[in-house]
Amino acid sequence: MKTENVSRAVLAAGVGAVLAATALVYVPELAGQGPPPPPGPAERAVIAAHAGAQAALPDLAALIADREEWLRAHPDDEASWAELGAAYTERGGRLGDVRDYPRAERALRRSLAERPAARGNLEAQLGLGALAGARGDWKTAKEWGERVRKADPRRWPAYPVLMDAYNGLGEYKAAQKALESLEKLHAGAVARGRAAESYRDRGWREDADAAALDAAALAETDPEKAAALARLGDLAWERGEAEEALGRYGAALRLVRDHGPSLAGRARSLAALGRTEEAVREWRTALARLPLPEYLLEAGELYESLGREEEARALYGRLRAGTWAAAEVPLGLLDADHGDPAAAVVRMRAEWARGHHSVRVADALGWALHRSGASKEALGYAKRATEEGLRSALFAYHRGEIERALNQTGPARRHLEEALRIHPSFSPLYARRASEALAALDALPDELPAELRARPTPARRS
Repeated sequence: MKTENVSRAVLAAGVGAVLAATALVYVPELAGQGPPPPPGPAERAVIAAHAGAQAALPDLAALIADREEWLRAHPDDEASWAELGAAYTERGGRLGDVRDYPRAERALRRSLAERPAARGNLEAQLGLGALAGARGDWKTAKEWGERVRKADPRRWPAYPVLMDAYNGLGEYKAAQKALESLEKLHAGAVARGRAAESYRDRGWREDADAAALDAAALAETDPEKAAALARLGDLAWERGEAEEALGRYGAALRLVRDHGPSLAGRARSLAALGRTEEAVREWRTALARLPLPEYLLEAGELYESLGREEEARALYGRLRAGTWAAAEVPLGLLDADHGDPAAAVVRMRAEWARGHHSVRVADALGWALHRSGASKEALGYAKRATEEGLRSALFAYHRGEIERALNQTGPARRHLEEALRIHPSFSPLYARRASEALAALDALPDELPAELRARPTPARRS
């Protein structure tokens, strides 16, 4: 649940990279005679995309409106169709609005109809890869990204798409190689932000923070800088530094006052600091701005921890009833902890069968199995989640509880301690349960009672 926040922060950067590949150097109707006027909103979005930066949401909306108007008069412009599709995908991801994804697909398919992939329409193929990633279809994202890389290995926007796909599939070595290719081809905030994510996934926390700081310093627009600061907040949060995270999210919100990931991060941090009423208010604001599945689950668990059961159930119900993209893990955790664990197992087994072997899916599948009573099978998935490199308090807690159920006292104690060492307040519900489980383990005697001790084997007679 908590571990996907950095990935959310960089998703828009990946789509922005696709926009950079498709962006024109001017908005068609702005070209004319005489001195050029100051750039308008649509042109600012193009300039940002050309640099691989995030545009402001109003500018992105202006670009979409501009391309829609242009294409009504020029329906055979495949480049503008591809750019429109990429812009829809980015807006949908940043607003959490899946209604933009069918629009994006129609635009990108129209681009391919005007100029097929066989004739070199790499922009539309990149756009379809980014769209598949936004939908959580990592296999399809990988296929499109690898097509573009094969056709033009120096086209840098292919590599963020591939990194997302490889990470979603659990192919972490391939993701690292894609990062190395990106860093050779493109300098700037996109590459450093991606490096921060890669280092985090490998457990290199100091390197991740340094790269994220570089990304913030290199960011060229306020939205891009806000995303970089939110990434820094996520990294601080995952280290258990809630006060530091709160400051970083606050810095992001001073640049973009309704930045959804930062509003959610601020709510999370306030809850960890015991400022629960403020946290509740902040979650309301965050969910009004960016109602992502993982945020609904996290806010619901805060309400539940406060005894506000009716409000928690309302958020859980909203999560179950929603139309989402890439929501299998939050829905699986919801069923495992607050619904039907057997249904969670079915859901997460299906996700695993799709080839989605990320640590997030491994953790959720293992936890669902444990909650449904199959702790022995669960342990293999929990080990996979905790041994890839990513340091997650939630994953360590899940593994510790699974081991406790299997009477593996030593490993259970070690992983419960690790969860609380990584982040003593990693969850309003489960941090307390981790402490209680650890206390129960510590109360066990160091030695078994005499009647349970193994009897010494008699010495053999010679």
